[in-house]
Amino acid sequence: MNTLSYKTVSANKNTVNKEWYVVDAEGQVLGRLASKIAIVLRGKHKPDYTPHVDCGDNIIVLNADKFVLTGNKMDTKEYITHSGYPGGQKSTTIQKMLAKTPERVLENAIKGMLPKNRLGSQLFRNLYVYTGTEHNHQAQKPKKLDLTKIK
Repeated sequence: MNTLSYKTVSANKNTVNKEWYVVDAEGQVLGRLASKIAIVLRGKHKPDYTPHVDCGDNIIVLNADKFVLTGNKMDTKEYITHSGYPGGQKSTTIQKMLAKTPERVLENAIKGMLPKNRLGSQLFRNLYVYTGTEHNHQAQKPKKLDLTKIK
């Protein structure tokens, strides 16, 4: 066996095949949904996954306000932000966030599971979250994504 004939092939932005998928969040548990979407955004479900390249797919999430939380997270979970100034810490509950901007809850969950660098910011731009069942990406011909097949 000639081991010199094997080459490790790394994907780059020219060789990556990006797909468009639609996910329905209705009835899905928030954390499990977010982790599977993060895997697809990152491209870890593909055989040509390369850690330093955006080789993931584009995801459209519909019904982002109809996810499910387990336990009593609806009452106790808080999101904390800080402005950077002394005394600039603010906290809001998940109920207030759902009332004001329901898609932001799912976006925060998914963004927390992506890398905290330039690649993570680039991957997050491939996510499109909508509260209803309508989206304006019909021209890309998105396919329905079955989340049960993603491990």
